[in-house]
Amino acid sequence: MKLSTKRRALIVNGTLGVLLLGGAGIAYGSLGAPASPVDAGSATGSGTAVRTVKVGRATVTASVSASGRLESGRARSLDFGSSGTVEKIYVKAGDEVEKGRVLARLDDTAAREGLDAAAAALDAADDDTSTAAGYARYVEARNTYREARRVVAGTVIKAPFAGTVTAVNGTVGGSPGSAASSGSSGSGGSGGSDDSGGSGGSSGGFVELADVGRLQIVGTFTESDVARLKVGQAARITFDALTGVTAAGKVTQIQPTASTGDNVVTYPVTVSLTEVPDEVRLGQTATVKVVVDEVENALAVSSAVISGTGGRSTVTVLRDGVQSTVQVRVGVKGDRLTEIVSGLSEGDQVVRPAATTSTSQEDGGFPGFGGGGGRRGGGPMGGGGR
Repeated sequence: MKLSTKRRALIVNGTLGVLLLGGAGIAYGSLGAPASPVDAGSATGSGTAVRTVKVGRATVTASVSASGRLESGRARSLDFGSSGTVEKIYVKAGDEVEKGRVLARLDDTAAREGLDAAAAALDAADDDTSTAAGYARYVEARNTYREARRVVAGTVIKAPFAGTVTAVNGTVGGSPGSAASSGSSGSGGSGGSDDSGGSGGSSGGFVELADVGRLQIVGTFTESDVARLKVGQAARITFDALTGVTAAGKVTQIQPTASTGDNVVTYPVTVSLTEVPDEVRLGQTATVKVVVDEVENALAVSSAVISGTGGRSTVTVLRDGVQSTVQVRVGVKGDRLTEIVSGLSEGDQVVRPAATTSTSQEDGGFPGFGGGGGRRGGGPMGGGGR
């Protein structure tokens, strides 16, 4: 019996409808099924998937950080020791100079005339020192001569150390301004001793000189962080404008006096670079990180999974599909990881907080354990201690 065209169409459409309904049912069943565990994830007795990390061993590093600008550990603001007219400037900003090099000179005509007159007066006074009055005249003439020599020496600025000229604040034919108040003997001198720390002296000298081979950063650390710092601790410096460039350094000075701003107490800490990359320049912004505590091969877990109240630290452990709160004793609180002294064993499954379920390495996974590859050591910001 032949079927009509209309009836054949109905049968075909019905068959297709049954197949579509069956496929939808299979897809719905697949979507509704519980997800299989990923990494160290596990399912509880209620069928709800939870994310966990395994307790493993790693190096736990704690550090503190601060930012500052790169400056020279030995810098001087150099001025003339006499007044007068600038006759010659021998350098410009960026020039590298050796110790003792003449950087600038005043017209010394009047100064040398004064020195010649003082020398003649001293010779005359030296002929009569047998009486008290004669000896007094000699002493006065001698002092005048010495002062005249200082005036002549003050007409010249010399480099007190090898370095780089960072600024020249004057022109030929002009006046050195406050030069007469510096009282230097040829090498300029409002900057203190040659090896003084810090930027040295007042700014705005006729010539600014810096030793770019002795660079440092002065960062401000909070009172809680500075209590963990010691002179000689190693540091790592990164530069905001130089991606991938780092330098080694060490803490060389911790200021004993604090400053307070916005109710935060901070202390200036000097970190000197022990190596100076070619790319760095004075004035660049840098971040210094000082490792204040470190323990190797420690039983550790991500700091994010530890809860603490009133000095009591706890974690949530998943055992046989059941979650339970376990009190732990912690050691070094690192930048990402925390050392576990007691309360957990290697391989224990610790439940991640809900807010961190999308994280992986940052949550402190360990190589070979669940929860991602993990990283050893700390990040750029500090945290905690023993």
